[in-house]
Amino acid sequence: MVSLNWLLSEEPLDLETELALGFLDHLLLGTPASPLRRIILESGLGEAIIGGGVEDELLQPQFSIGLKGVSEDDIHKVEELIMNTLQNIVEEGFSPEAVEASMNTIEFSLRENNTGSFPRGLSLMLRSIGKWIYDMDPFEPLRYEKPLLALKARISEEGSKAVFSPLVDKFILKNCHRVTIEMQPDPDKASKDEAAEKEVLEKVKASMTEEDLAELARATQDLRLKQETPDTPEALRTVPSLSLEDIPRKPIYVPTEIGDVNGVKVLRHNLFTNDVVYSEVVFDMSSLKKELLQLVPLFCQSLLEMGTKDMDFVQLNQLIGRKTGGISVYPFTSSIRGKVDPCTRMILRGKAMAGRTEDLFNLMSCVIQDVQFTDQQRFKQFVSQSKAEMESRLRGSGHGIAAARMDAKLNVAGWISEQMGGISYLEFLQDLEKKVDEDWEGISSSLEEIRKSLLSRKGCLVNMTADDKNLENSTKYLSKFLDSLPSTPSIKADSWHSQLSPSNEAIVIPTQVNYVGKAANLYESGYKLNGSAYVISKYIGNTWLWDRVRVSGGAYGGSCEFDTHSGVFSFLSYRDPNLLKTLVVYDGTADFLRGLELDDDTLTKAIIGTIGDVDSYQLPDAKGYSSLLRHLLGVTDEEREIRREEILSTTVKDFKEFADAVEAVKEKGFVVAVASPEDVIAANSERPGFFDVKKVL
Repeated sequence: MVSLNWLLSEEPLDLETELALGFLDHLLLGTPASPLRRIILESGLGEAIIGGGVEDELLQPQFSIGLKGVSEDDIHKVEELIMNTLQNIVEEGFSPEAVEASMNTIEFSLRENNTGSFPRGLSLMLRSIGKWIYDMDPFEPLRYEKPLLALKARISEEGSKAVFSPLVDKFILKNCHRVTIEMQPDPDKASKDEAAEKEVLEKVKASMTEEDLAELARATQDLRLKQETPDTPEALRTVPSLSLEDIPRKPIYVPTEIGDVNGVKVLRHNLFTNDVVYSEVVFDMSSLKKELLQLVPLFCQSLLEMGTKDMDFVQLNQLIGRKTGGISVYPFTSSIRGKVDPCTRMILRGKAMAGRTEDLFNLMSCVIQDVQFTDQQRFKQFVSQSKAEMESRLRGSGHGIAAARMDAKLNVAGWISEQMGGISYLEFLQDLEKKVDEDWEGISSSLEEIRKSLLSRKGCLVNMTADDKNLENSTKYLSKFLDSLPSTPSIKADSWHSQLSPSNEAIVIPTQVNYVGKAANLYESGYKLNGSAYVISKYIGNTWLWDRVRVSGGAYGGSCEFDTHSGVFSFLSYRDPNLLKTLVVYDGTADFLRGLELDDDTLTKAIIGTIGDVDSYQLPDAKGYSSLLRHLLGVTDEEREIRREEILSTTVKDFKEFADAVEAVKEKGFVVAVASPEDVIAANSERPGFFDVKKVL
């Protein structure tokens, strides 16, 4: 890895300069079409960009950019390329289209203030804290309107080059407060560190008397007892909480009107959205050939990052940035409770101000119909980037990789998802990287075949979220969009009913910590869903797993999850120094539940905590989207009412009865661990043949 890093200023910046640097960061790196990002990736000097661009949360703002996967001979070439590209940007400036796209994208983001599932109030508080902790005005970061108008006026009067080129020149090119960091991998680092630590500990132990050792053993035992002893009911009662009477008995309903436009089902959600129109167009993926499945994520990326006959991908990206709040395309897969076939869809998602609704649908149509799969070098970049991202996920988010692998052993939807985002996908990318040069024509043809298989008005579904007036006004543009779609009936492909082999598996990677999972399908063992399962699962995670896996076991995290659509109950640990010891904790969960004694106060808190998840904070777009997913998965408002009542009526008896269901994970569950070679060897020595070993890096 090679990273160039600048300290931009010794002192805090004024708000207008800070805002201008935010725009500059977006212009340089914010989209696939941004010049610095594009030129670095197209250079072929590395696989993926590292560095977060402008970071201004601290008193002294900084700027970082670099590349991962650089050969030793090319290290200085990376530095030269970055500096030369920045020099060219100073001399030539940015195109008016790029500036307009960045301006619209950032202004849209500021005005929409969409914090996703993160509470808006907390988001505003955290923005304030960046200044407040340095004794500056906490409201300053929230007042974007005046500096934004001033910046737009400057760009209008002086031109964008006069605004942004001096910023690059002053804060980066002529800024000597810079460091270039080169990072070389050392395959022996973990074993060297472990040996050095062992040597230190042996020296410390040798220097201790028998009395010292006895005292250390006693203190350790006291600590373990403290860690494993739950807080007393008296202590817990000191924490303020709601009562069950404060909780509404009915779920949150999203207004949904189901209609029809040109023979296509349309869900409309009449919600106040501050004049933003949100739209999802959903296509059925079941007509896709099984052998094309793993190309779908790259197909989705290609739609947004390749050009058309009339526009290269830079112009297309800039047009999307200028006219909309963003467009995305991605696959969605889930089991459906009670059904064999999973839900497999491709979702095209976009948003725009109401006055730009026509532009939004025109661009969505352009993305899915006009983009051409002809740029071999760009596609090769996508493959290299995706491979680098998957390798990073293995090290940093191995629990997600383990969860996907377990799902793939237990149900069809899990297998499909793992093919497009797990170890199987990484192996596919490793092979595909070579095939791009050998058979580009075949790959390009396959991408076109995916488009023909998926994009049909038949089986299509549209989801719209806005207020009534804007929903009504958008109908004519939606109608035109749907008319432009092919109406060829989708032919169901051969069955996708595949699963990975049912065995315990260790994914071996160079790491000092492990990610340990164990899962089973509770429905296959006869369990019938009850809302109390949500309460019990959350309680297991917050108490038993927290105390044993994290507090006592030393892992960074431990959790469990019950997928009520598939019936899969899974345990997971995050950055875990243990492997087999953690599995012993998982296997003890049923006994923990059977021996549990809960007072009314603790039970009430567990129920209220669960309702907090069920009623989690949602902005209007998220409400509309959640309603769409419930429609796709067949979850009715009547069922939601039943589950909520079951949650609110959870008793201690439910906990003890759920123990029998969880026992299935101990008896029939599969283990997947993303772990170090040393820990896997040790585990297979202690339990011969316990793990099938898979090495992917």
